Amino acid sequence: MPDPKLMEAAVHEYVAAFDANSPERVAALFAPDANVEDPIGSPAHVGHDAILGFYTASMQTGAKLKLEGPVRIAGPYAAFAFSVLLNLGGKDMHVDVIDTFKFDDDNKVIEMRAYFGPTNMHGFA
Repeated sequence: MPDPKLMEAAVHEYVAAFDANSPERVAALFAPDANVEDPIGSPAHVGHDAILGFYTASMQTGAKLKLEGPVRIAGPYAAFAFSVLLNLGGKDMHVDVIDTFKFDDDNKVIEMRAYFGPTNMHGFA
């Protein structure tokens, strides 16, 4: 069973890596065969190279993350609410998101799912 303290630390590292514009730091949180589904229902990014590519592209928007409350941990899962703050074309925008991470016994993320939709996107009109 993964360690809850290390799971919470991984969430905080995820946020800090966005602040540092470091997709490599994000990718390092994931197991080699992990998958990322962002947003939920979209095709998954599977494996280290695909995950690194996804986060490299995500960070090109200048996106920063702001946690909105505590990390919730249940068994091998961590869930956390946050806002994505970005500026496109001189316009400030944000997206309200809930992510879930599932961890393996080595405290690596094996599954990430992002929950948000059009009603959670503000300033995109």
